[in-house]
Amino acid sequence: QVYLAESGGGLVQAGGSLRLSCTHSGGTASTYAMGWFRQLAGKEREVVTAIDYNGDTTYYVDSVKGRFTIIRDNVKNTVFLQMNSLKPEDTAIYYCASGFSFRSFIRGKPDYWGQGTQVTVSA
Repeated sequence: QVYLAESGGGLVQAGGSLRLSCTHSGGTASTYAMGWFRQLAGKEREVVTAIDYNGDTTYYVDSVKGRFTIIRDNVKNTVFLQMNSLKPEDTAIYYCASGFSFRSFIRGKPDYWGQGTQVTVSA
């Protein structure tokens, strides 16, 4: 059974930075695509970013391009989301996810989910 443990959420002022971490256990992380979704209040969950199993391919939703960076460390079975120049509209619950294919993230249907971590950006 795959388990995803997230950390790093919190409260930050607009323009600030946060780094989220997600550790993958219960399977060989290096064989899974991984990424992050978020759910803003009153809206559906959306994919924010994804990275394929070896880090060669990444995807970012337009609203975070140039501000967010996804990195994976397959030795530590961990994926990181570095979020810079945060905006109040980035306030959401952020969910780590992993999947058997990179394309599953683009379809919004990864195979495994973390519990979510709250990110709040104050104006």
